[in-house]
Amino acid sequence: MSHPMMPVADHDERAEQLFVRDLKSYIAREIEPRTGRLAEAVNEAADIGGDIDRLRDQLFDYHGFRTWIALKRTSQEVLWDVVGASVARQGAALSARAEVEAPLGSLSLDPDFQAPDYVTARDVHLMPGGYGADDGGVLQGAIMDRGGAVYMLGVNGGGGRVQLNDARGKGVIAHLLAVYPGFRPARILELGCGVGASTTAVARYFPEAEIHGVDIGASMLRYAHARAEHMGLAAHFSQQDAEATRFADGHFDLVFTAAVFHETSARAIPNILAEARRLLRPGGVMVHLEVPTRYEDLSLWQKMAAEFETHFNNEPCWRIATSADYRALCQAAGFSDVRVGYQKASSDPQPGREAFLDEKPSDAGSWYVVSAVK
Repeated sequence: MSHPMMPVADHDERAEQLFVRDLKSYIAREIEPRTGRLAEAVNEAADIGGDIDRLRDQLFDYHGFRTWIALKRTSQEVLWDVVGASVARQGAALSARAEVEAPLGSLSLDPDFQAPDYVTARDVHLMPGGYGADDGGVLQGAIMDRGGAVYMLGVNGGGGRVQLNDARGKGVIAHLLAVYPGFRPARILELGCGVGASTTAVARYFPEAEIHGVDIGASMLRYAHARAEHMGLAAHFSQQDAEATRFADGHFDLVFTAAVFHETSARAIPNILAEARRLLRPGGVMVHLEVPTRYEDLSLWQKMAAEFETHFNNEPCWRIATSADYRALCQAAGFSDVRVGYQKASSDPQPGREAFLDEKPSDAGSWYVVSAVK
């Protein structure tokens, strides 16, 4: 199922976007292994003992390492350049498409909203303006949606010329089916919903539920609302901070996030967990899905490569989020029945066939998932 809010590249734009995708693949496949061997050699020769910060400083003396960083960062900057130009060309059409008559859901923006500093201090993912940029319409959201499809090399849900980018939302559904079978929430909230790709994935699985998504970006939310409307889904989007929303205590049966924690801060993570508990009714379920990386399980080079996200891709919480003890954090927030592990990725979640594992599977894609019951 496609949606007409996704910008569609013309012939030349598609060639540019495919080039960026293939360049990223080439860097990962051909350049990175050689840089990894260099890192191992420097670590041993300089007797660094695996200290990542010291190793990074040492590696800057080598052209190969600096070239790897330059290529990675440049490929990311070019991604946003080519996607941004394509979206700008379609700006008038996208803006017109976003005007929906007789909407099924709703949109609430706050002209006085102040986004948290971990969002405003930098352009996350190097996307110009980041999540919080407001163009007055839907273009920043459109850039995020199309850019996300290219960034994830076209394997983030959906297929063909239009990507739904809904793999994370399907991961949340797969986890609910695996761990909480029979759970049918009546009220659902996604914290940090972005362009609503996960919101709509969950809404499609629970069509009878009232579903809300909150985010800090006005353009993201305008786009998310139009996106859901064109998919025939009634979803309610509002501009709020996930650390302190305006909803009443105990209002929701399910509260979830999808790859949000690594975009926040050490202070925000426990605040979001506490807010999720406040918002849930007794017996309600919280689910937080994250990237499958766990810092302590990485090899020396994998840890070094992950530093790129922190230092050169404007994601300073990457190491913090992938190192956090979520079981202890959830228990400190007052949750019980905390589950921590790996949810096998699923393109079509079905009851009875989804697997939640203690260890990361080697034979399939997966998500790191934390869930708990109030």
